[in-house]
Amino acid sequence: MKHKFSIARQVLASLFLFTSFSILFIACSQSKSQDRTTSADTTAQVAKVDSVATTDSSAEKAVTYPPLDTALYSQKVAFLSRADTTEYWPVKAPYPRAGAILPFSRIVAYYGNLYSKQMGILGEYPEEEMLRRLKEDVKKWEKADPETPVIPALHYIAVTAQGLPQKDNTYRLRMPHHQIDRVIEMAKKVNAIVFLDIQVGFSKVQDEVPKLEKYLSMPNVHLGIDPEFSMKGEKRPGKEIGTFDAADINYVTDYLGKLVKDNNIPPKILVVHRFVKPMITNYKKIKTSPEVQIVMHMDGWGPPAKKRNSYRIAITHEPVQFAGFKIFYGNDTKRVNQPRVMSPEEMLTLYPQPIYIQYQ
Repeated sequence: MKHKFSIARQVLASLFLFTSFSILFIACSQSKSQDRTTSADTTAQVAKVDSVATTDSSAEKAVTYPPLDTALYSQKVAFLSRADTTEYWPVKAPYPRAGAILPFSRIVAYYGNLYSKQMGILGEYPEEEMLRRLKEDVKKWEKADPETPVIPALHYIAVTAQGLPQKDNTYRLRMPHHQIDRVIEMAKKVNAIVFLDIQVGFSKVQDEVPKLEKYLSMPNVHLGIDPEFSMKGEKRPGKEIGTFDAADINYVTDYLGKLVKDNNIPPKILVVHRFVKPMITNYKKIKTSPEVQIVMHMDGWGPPAKKRNSYRIAITHEPVQFAGFKIFYGNDTKRVNQPRVMSPEEMLTLYPQPIYIQYQ
């Protein structure tokens, strides 16, 4: 019990990291040009995807998926860019393995850490209340875009950046496995998938991702990596915005790809957070593969115009594969004097349409 309280105190002590760069996001001087708002009708038949399979990752018990409908896949990808073929979108990438979630379904995720009520909605409310709210947000998206099934998700911060060095000077703290197990059990109650998020601090993805292999080998568990807290220089997390290079991301996709092949499971989804360009370097060298679907996720907060602008600069103009968008229930309203957060209908006007939505 003493160990649990110690971890909780360390997580709470690092909360300032989640607000340190928010002002930088608001202050970014970016273009005021408007988002593309072209649209296209679609009659694509929506593919059904099992959101949660068994947590047994053995090949003998793996779910068998029908062959990929490549025509439908291409149609859905084109629809996300509203059939407006430009120099940016849609992105050319290999067809995924059978059982791929994207772009057949949209993911709506709740983000946070169970030790803190301030790091996201996942830990802010009691379990039943949180799951009830998640189901309500899923229904809103189903209403806004009836053509695209919605899969709920719990996006849990499994490695948190810290303001203190820790014993190994990595400035990161790994959450105990019993907390990850708890999140997976929560997800089962609403047929949700799970994302484990990593903030490496002065550690590296090469050291942190393998620690989660037993979970990432499960077909219903995916990964998120946060360059904001990947420190390449001497300044600790919270003092400047961190960065990942394409080489870091490619290591992760190669690692996940091997797990997919070895365990005979559907493609993994890798969410990469980004709200300013320097958070990712050499984006054109990021590799795509049939085993991993990459979502570049705009996770800056602010008024709608600022969020749209950051999405355009960090996501639209530097395409990788799929796009994501984050809503902050607190920072998008109280801190910028806005009456409400952006609605699903408003987010669907983004170019390209985000296929992964995260609420914090």
